[in-house]
Amino acid sequence: MEFQITLTNVLVTLFYIIPGFLLRKAKIVSEKELGTASGILVYGGTPFLVINAFLQMDFSWKDFGEMGLFFIMTFFLQAAFMALIALVLKKKFGESKYRLMTIGSVLGNVGFFGLPIVRAVFPENPEVACFATMNMMSMNVLLFTFGVFCLTGDRKYISVKSALTNPTALGLYIALPVYIFGVKRFLPAAALTAVSTISSMTAPLCMMILGIRLASAPLKEIFTNRLVYPAIALKLIAFPLFSYAIVYFLPFTNAFKSSILILAAAPAGSVILSLAEMHHGETKMAANILLLSTVCCFITIPLLVLLL
Repeated sequence: MEFQITLTNVLVTLFYIIPGFLLRKAKIVSEKELGTASGILVYGGTPFLVINAFLQMDFSWKDFGEMGLFFIMTFFLQAAFMALIALVLKKKFGESKYRLMTIGSVLGNVGFFGLPIVRAVFPENPEVACFATMNMMSMNVLLFTFGVFCLTGDRKYISVKSALTNPTALGLYIALPVYIFGVKRFLPAAALTAVSTISSMTAPLCMMILGIRLASAPLKEIFTNRLVYPAIALKLIAFPLFSYAIVYFLPFTNAFKSSILILAAAPAGSVILSLAEMHHGETKMAANILLLSTVCCFITIPLLVLLL
């Protein structure tokens, strides 16, 4: 059952790539619009994605504790796997392409791709959406510290401030008080509907942006970078298996363990490409990892769900 639900939702999510791809091929939109669209997605959509996840929950100390534990576990799993890859690549870590492979094999599209899938697999467990937001937060802490260092090779770009003031964090700062104090009871239905509507727009918009990128990229460049393939294998297979193996025997709920696996199996996150473009580091390789991992995950995620 989980396999069918997951496969259906992955295929539906990937379907959203097609409009962006066709719009680019028809020359209705161009790569110049990507900056604006990405800005709307990240700064306009992400906070609402986080807030909406918490609006689906009624406060309980048990759920609150599980969310905190999920943040700790995902932070540990991501940091441990990146440290392991960095150790293996120690002699080559001075080259930017290997540093990019290190973070590209871990940091994924947890919010726009992973969250809708865990919500579909566990419709009776609204806390899984909040788990995804905790994973987004732990990923951003690593991204703006170790991740930025990997992209630039310079510690001066490490920004604890960015790790704590990014759109995910800002959404969380609003969502947590709303959740803890039960503010949703005092909000009009129209406001809740508006938040939910904007939240539901994020996954389609993210995929359409990827479709534009896919249509803009020369196919030869996407498939000829040999380092892209091990990065994708690590991201889509090794990292989720590593994460699930660690939590499998721990006393967590099935929804907790399954969310760890599914979110870890999400394709590479577009934020890696955004930072690569910002810091002028291995932009083409970042784009190739992003595009190919997104296309390939329609096979890997449903297969991994068979382990649940």
